[in-house]
Amino acid sequence: MAGMSSRGARNRRTVNEINMVPFIDVMLVLLIIFMVTAPMLTPGSINVPSAGKSSRPPTKNIAYVLLEKDGSMQFKNGSNTQTVKLNDLKALAQSWQEGQSEDSAIQIIADKGLPFDDVMKAHSTLSKAGVKRIAFGVVSSSSN
Repeated sequence: MAGMSSRGARNRRTVNEINMVPFIDVMLVLLIIFMVTAPMLTPGSINVPSAGKSSRPPTKNIAYVLLEKDGSMQFKNGSNTQTVKLNDLKALAQSWQEGQSEDSAIQIIADKGLPFDDVMKAHSTLSKAGVKRIAFGVVSSSSN
């Protein structure tokens, strides 16, 4: 009987290895999922949320910066509309602001298909010009 117990102890060994096959299977499934879904994502598409009214609406003195889908930019003040470049927008906004009250605002109206980066460049330029109130608006392209 003593021989039986020693023979059973010889055949039992501790396993010091990790079975990697299930881990590799899971990783391959995840890789396939990411490879299939990645081309379906549309980068750069932002749905602009709608917003309510401002707590303090601007006075009747308001100017508009119109950003078209083709990259052109217009500055509209009342009935006066002129095409400008981004470099000239700062000086134009500063000269417009000199005759206006503190409550005056400039509204950036951009085409829905325009990259958001172009809108932020116009906003940054107006902020550097010292414009205190900047509003945003979105229009749909007429070609859609």
